[in-house]
Amino acid sequence: MRFFEQLKMSLVRFMQGRHGADNLSMFTLIAGLVLSLLATFTGIGLFSLLGFALYVWTLFRMLSRNQEARQKENRKYLELTSGWKTRLSQFWKRQQNRKEYKYFKCPNCKVLLRLKRGCGEKEITCVRCGHHFKQKA
Repeated sequence: MRFFEQLKMSLVRFMQGRHGADNLSMFTLIAGLVLSLLATFTGIGLFSLLGFALYVWTLFRMLSRNQEARQKENRKYLELTSGWKTRLSQFWKRQQNRKEYKYFKCPNCKVLLRLKRGCGEKEITCVRCGHHFKQKA
């Protein structure tokens, strides 16, 4: 057991001051794995090469001591991916509630609004721009 404790402590000392894993590195690792699997099943060498390049980049990012640059890259990645994750979760919620609510956009500012089904035609005031319009549920 002493051997494994020493191994663990040496790994901890090695990783001190290094960036480690974050969202972007996990994405590149999984993308590299997917490309490697595609290369295995399709026999296309380009996929294998791209997968290997992603593995190398992931290792570089995880072992890098330049914390500021790696955090900036991860922040940029999170900004790019947060929009589609939000839209996907909102789409899923709209699909679950489609029998109870009617979803529509404001003709002025295009914000997504909802109205309970079966309440007839209503005068709507947009929550964002204050535009008044009629909508049938």
